[in-house]
Amino acid sequence: MARLVSVNVGVPTNIPGTGTLTGIYKQPVSGPVKIETGGLAHDVIADRHHHGGADQAVYIYFLADYAYWAGEGIEPEPGLFGENLTIDGPDSKTCCVGDRLAMGEVILEVTYHRTPCMTFAAKMGDPRWLKRFHKARRSGAYCRVIRPGTVEAGMDISITPYAGERISVAELMGFDGVADIPRDFMTRALTTPIRAKTRFKYENRLAALF
Repeated sequence: MARLVSVNVGVPTNIPGTGTLTGIYKQPVSGPVKIETGGLAHDVIADRHHHGGADQAVYIYFLADYAYWAGEGIEPEPGLFGENLTIDGPDSKTCCVGDRLAMGEVILEVTYHRTPCMTFAAKMGDPRWLKRFHKARRSGAYCRVIRPGTVEAGMDISITPYAGERISVAELMGFDGVADIPRDFMTRALTTPIRAKTRFKYENRLAALF
């Protein structure tokens, strides 16, 4: 049984050195928090072109992956990577597209991995952060909301593994920026409930091969 360690909500904050607002600076909150189909109530998503939406409504990160970063000299704390939910249970190598996480009445479904951006690098204060994060493949996972409801830190989480093709978010992240993604991988991925944007991309690439 996994456990919900922390529920984290962001407020509008300026990216260091710019006048641009971001919601990546998330802090743990106490008490119940409502999760709606679009994400956590009162959470800020400043850049809705790249973040948010039904397929990326909730971002989760794992204590097991934070343990890796602790060994890399980064002091972990809930919300550090801008995640909505910090979870003690699986990690990015075992969490797969289509896995469902149930906590109370809420059900989430894993759809994709997190791709690091310049805002993330600015928050971490490390110009090499994008390469470090990608190389580690400790991405955490985006989820869609299958059933909304209320969550609170300390809740137990029941995980139902996807019964079809097992594609971990770490494996998926390995194909970021790859021009020639193997046909068999794309075919496998399309049998899962992967996010719509990537489904469209893979379908078009496969169609071009014929």
